[in-house]
Amino acid sequence: MATEGMSRRGFLKSMGTVAAAAAMAGQVSLPRAVAAAPAVTRKVRFGVQTHPQNVAYKDLLQTWQEIDELGFDTAFVFDHFIPIYSDANGPCLEGWTLLSALAAQTKQVKVGVLVTGNTYRNPALLAKMAATVDHVSNGRLILGMGAGWFALEHTAYGIPFSTAGGRAKQLVEAVEVVNLLFTQERSNFTGKYYQLKDAPFAPKTVQKPHPPILIGGMGPKRIQPLVARHGDIWNFFVRDGDPQEAKQINAKFDAICRKVGRDPAQVERSISLPAPQLNGTTEEVHSRIQALVDAGVQHFIISLPAPYDRALLHRFAKDVIPTFRST
Repeated sequence: MATEGMSRRGFLKSMGTVAAAAAMAGQVSLPRAVAAAPAVTRKVRFGVQTHPQNVAYKDLLQTWQEIDELGFDTAFVFDHFIPIYSDANGPCLEGWTLLSALAAQTKQVKVGVLVTGNTYRNPALLAKMAATVDHVSNGRLILGMGAGWFALEHTAYGIPFSTAGGRAKQLVEAVEVVNLLFTQERSNFTGKYYQLKDAPFAPKTVQKPHPPILIGGMGPKRIQPLVARHGDIWNFFVRDGDPQEAKQINAKFDAICRKVGRDPAQVERSISLPAPQLNGTTEEVHSRIQALVDAGVQHFIISLPAPYDRALLHRFAKDVIPTFRST
């Protein structure tokens, strides 16, 4: 996917975080044939991802509490140590410690990191962190996982950074590790990248058998088959919110699910919605989203940079969400 003629920051701003990660890793692959998308059998969900950069914690907390009170289904932060949408020397809060604090101060909204960079932490540590946040939130965690992509961060902090294919292989093992720890009293695993030796894991998560696992990425060789086998939610990229493209992507993913013996309807499909895509009248925004629903998307996550446009969230919650709740 070409990005010539556009700055890295501009490219990131035009896409959701997970979408940009997949594209910059060279993993976006679009099928040409158009096939029917699966029938939507689950409630359409709406969430918000607040970018935790260039913002004070108190502003983040107030925004999350409003998101909770407004009736959004999900709320996410991202997992980076330096800003990705602005000057890399600016402030950026760490995602998982921030998530735990926000989870403790909200009541109903499902919470998560969209998505956790697998390269930053051993998956056994991530599993313990996830279980802790699931308890802090009383069973509201969504565990977001991705391969990791931001090379600058890895260079700055001395974190090993493999090829896109190598990082995808690491993610495959990491998902297997967390699944084992969540479901077994003691776990053993011998992989190329990770190992477990008679590893205990207590307490187990509040949600059984484990929190929903959201996997972000577009790679057709390893990432999509991994989602098909183990994912509860797939976060993927649709260029400019194009419903025809979403339909194509979903059709190809459905085929991957069937190939591994999974009912495609078991995997929720989510995409990010940049704030500019929400411009227009209520009818125009509803029509835009409905076209994506008809293409198989079931979970829409507003990508919200700081300073947070709370008026937009209020309008969306008041005017747009009810038009989907009543259908």
